[in-house]
Amino acid sequence: MKLNHINLGVSDVMAIVDLLEKHFGLRPAGEGMPRNANMAFLHDDNDSLISVFKSKDVNYPAVFHVGFLQDSAEQVRSIHAQLKADGFSVPEPREQHGRITFYFTPPGGFVIEVEAFL
Repeated sequence: MKLNHINLGVSDVMAIVDLLEKHFGLRPAGEGMPRNANMAFLHDDNDSLISVFKSKDVNYPAVFHVGFLQDSAEQVRSIHAQLKADGFSVPEPREQHGRITFYFTPPGGFVIEVEAFL
């Protein structure tokens, strides 16, 4: 089985799209797919579709998050440094349960986890 898509409701579509493209390597889903302040569509490295829709009442459950698995601890630290350099408030990565990870909440309404197995 393969994940087909996930739909995210956010308060600022283009800010989230910029973040996901710049820091996590997502790419536009293709020609003919909308990309504006109300909706955008992205693909990850497995060609899963991530749709981002503007939503006024974003309220995710406390445990909800989107996780991005990296190949190495160095990649986690690099993404962390890039996010900090771009002005995001991100806690230091922590090593626990055989992995290195950090969570942060970008503008938009959901939590992102960045992790790698040690």
